[in-house]
Amino acid sequence: MVLPCLDEAEALPWVLGRIPAGWRALVVDNGSTDGSPDIARSLGATVVHEPRRGFGAACHAGLTAATGDIVCFCDCDASLDPSLLLPFVREIRDGAADLVLGRRRPEGRGAWPAHARAGNLALARMLRRRTGLRLHDLGPLRAARREPLLALGLTDRRSGYPLQMVVRAADAGWRIAEHDVPYRPRTGASKVTGTWRGTWQAVRDMSRVLAETPADGRPVR
Repeated sequence: MVLPCLDEAEALPWVLGRIPAGWRALVVDNGSTDGSPDIARSLGATVVHEPRRGFGAACHAGLTAATGDIVCFCDCDASLDPSLLLPFVREIRDGAADLVLGRRRPEGRGAWPAHARAGNLALARMLRRRTGLRLHDLGPLRAARREPLLALGLTDRRSGYPLQMVVRAADAGWRIAEHDVPYRPRTGASKVTGTWRGTWQAVRDMSRVLAETPADGRPVR
């Protein structure tokens, strides 16, 4: 379980307390100043340090450090319950899908601000034009096998990383599934989509990912 982390001291106990039994929690610290690494270690997590700032940098450091056949990703802000990944992993193990994504369904006031939803909707539409996938969300809760993920050659180290994973998986012919998951108000301030400016910066980053030429050389739609 890869958990990218930047100043999530308040949320870590809740998140790590919901890691399924027998799973290894990899908290990838991306430069926290609130003691998050020490808290994570005290709660039994393995801490990986990634000095290069960026959501993608943290996620990829966790993917590289992971040793399990199947790797899961989850935000470390208590907005998503990592135990929800159990059926995702079963679906991968059963061979029913190659990549399983969580479609966020907000619960509680303020769980998903309007500007963040608008940005996500715009990206989902662009993704559909680019790949033909009829996905509704590009959320962080996901599961896939580690070696095929590494073989995708993901290069984005900012907010485009989750999207690049989906785009390259689609180009490679992966079977991609999406399931509803409850989405809670996060603990603390968002580092990416907390403001309109941050949201549209993320959309701009992801637009560059969508403009990538597919590996087979076919034109982008």
